[in-house]
Amino acid sequence: MDPKGYLRRGRKSMNLIPEGFALKVVSPVSLLSRGAKQRDGTTATQAGADRILLRPMRTRLSTALVSVLLSCVAVSQSPPSISPEIVVVPSGNLRLKGYLWRSAGAAPSPAVLFVHGSGSTDAFHTSGFAITEAAERLAPTFIKHGYAFLYLFRRGQGLSANQGPLMQDVLQREKDTKGEEARKRLQFVLLTTDHLDDVTAGLSFLKSLPGVDSRRIAVVGHSFGGQLTLLAAERDSTLRAVVTFSAAANSWGSSSEVRERMLAAVRKTTVPIMLLHAENDYSTAPGKAMADELARLGKPHVLKIYPPVGTTADDGHNFVYTAVAEWEADVFGFLDQYVRR
Repeated sequence: MDPKGYLRRGRKSMNLIPEGFALKVVSPVSLLSRGAKQRDGTTATQAGADRILLRPMRTRLSTALVSVLLSCVAVSQSPPSISPEIVVVPSGNLRLKGYLWRSAGAAPSPAVLFVHGSGSTDAFHTSGFAITEAAERLAPTFIKHGYAFLYLFRRGQGLSANQGPLMQDVLQREKDTKGEEARKRLQFVLLTTDHLDDVTAGLSFLKSLPGVDSRRIAVVGHSFGGQLTLLAAERDSTLRAVVTFSAAANSWGSSSEVRERMLAAVRKTTVPIMLLHAENDYSTAPGKAMADELARLGKPHVLKIYPPVGTTADDGHNFVYTAVAEWEADVFGFLDQYVRR
């Protein structure tokens, strides 16, 4: 029945049919409904369809064959995997890399720049995942909703690891030589200079892409990337919306400079802001404080604090990657309201 083993090669092989052959999959349910004899002796048919007579023993579909055909139907209906383009994004003298997924919808499409965090201890991970895997976890959801999606690897990290030192290495050296306060000060400097420049470069690149509507751009950021997202919104009033996951959750309580700078950014920006935390994040105080300030000023915003995700503060902090189903409807309701219109 399967002499060459095409149906037995395991889950990794999606090409079940030999090259040069085509298989038209027909649901066995439809076969049975169109031609099988009923208990009362009649034969079910569809108007205009050919009769299919299932003769006992010769054409009876076994349980195993039904299962195989249903599996083929499921495979044929699964969305195709989408591989990203690797793009080069100029940022000053640097040549950053990014993963770009283009929307399958009609062009020009709205687009999202995603800004990752900086908490990894090596250049090739973020939030407990290989950074490329982290990007691939998010992209299908944005593509499904009709957004082009650019996951930019900032200097020193991921595919841009050769474009400068890893930020955490720089901060650790500063701490080792000058102490914790010097480390926090340097992190603030990098937040407001080099890494913000990379985000600005990513936005310029995204706006210039064929097939992207430069008037319908949003930025979504996580952790340190969420802080950068708010600063980008302050700098670029043409953005249609920004969404932050766990922004400043790990530095809000320990850095007055971060608190003051984030509050100054939300006071200045005119861009609608969505602030998201899980209840077991390192802290939900940043989202609450910024939402209070936005409410006081009458600016469009949404604050959403989700139930705990996982069991640790790390789990709660990284829920952008691990709990997509929790935030998907809220985030795309917000983006569609402000970006698509």
